[in-house]
Amino acid sequence: MELDRGGWAALRDATPLALTEAELEVLRGTSDPTSLDEVRDIYLPLSRLLNLYVKATRQRHGAVRAFLGEDDRPVPFVIGVAGSVAVGKSTAARLLRALLAQWPDHPDVELVSTDNFLYPNRVLQERGIMNRKGFPESYDRRALVRFVQEMKAGAPAKDIPVYSHLHYDIVPGAAQTVHRPDILVVEGINVLQPPLAGHLAVSDFFDFSIYVDAKPEHIRTWYLDRFLELRRTAFSDPRSYFHSMATTVGEERAKEFAMNTWRSINEVNLVENIQPTRARATLVLHKGPDHRVRRVRLRKT
Repeated sequence: MELDRGGWAALRDATPLALTEAELEVLRGTSDPTSLDEVRDIYLPLSRLLNLYVKATRQRHGAVRAFLGEDDRPVPFVIGVAGSVAVGKSTAARLLRALLAQWPDHPDVELVSTDNFLYPNRVLQERGIMNRKGFPESYDRRALVRFVQEMKAGAPAKDIPVYSHLHYDIVPGAAQTVHRPDILVVEGINVLQPPLAGHLAVSDFFDFSIYVDAKPEHIRTWYLDRFLELRRTAFSDPRSYFHSMATTVGEERAKEFAMNTWRSINEVNLVENIQPTRARATLVLHKGPDHRVRRVRLRKT
């Protein structure tokens, strides 16, 4: 079923908004204009729906464990968040993590980005696919699937690699320790990719999935705006992989570089690999040119 913004916002019911403007500022991505009104109208109804899903799934798992005579070991509820580069999926995932943790039973919510499962730049260069970074083949999909599978099976904790956007690479020797949560949010551009023949996909372990959608021309504008904002901020750090964009490259050349990157990499990946997975999502948030969600499509079964 599809609802317009007003119809969806009404489903918030009495869910309170406990998030402050200062807290939202921390959660927002670069150049992301998400407002408290957006949180109230879009993300509070979504957190309410997800809370209902979590409760129902726990009851179902409990019934199955009782039938099998197993102990009452908690199983994480896994949410996948997909969408293009620069569409706002990371902000959406961070918001969901914050809002879900505020429900009365205060569930433990962990957020993992699939960027942590990109192959190191060294491997990408050896394989000749550095210019395909972000495409499905640039990820260690086996490691990602294994991580979520073990979390779902009840592993108490798992160490996973850490990706640095500053260095544009996996950090050697660094690890993010994910302790078994009540809810695990897995965010990334390709999390809804179907499995390869004879293999499992990470989406096989999702209890609920979200696709953040927008027209490619709008995403392109947001991507360019974000790139220029990063050029003024993060890229000025001498440790940044793109430091030259802030120091030795003029603004017009930087814009040209960003546009070429969008056309040759990100737009191709969006059209060929990301957008085709939209129909696999449980829920689609469709944004207008102002980054505000205009429509919500929910698969009821």
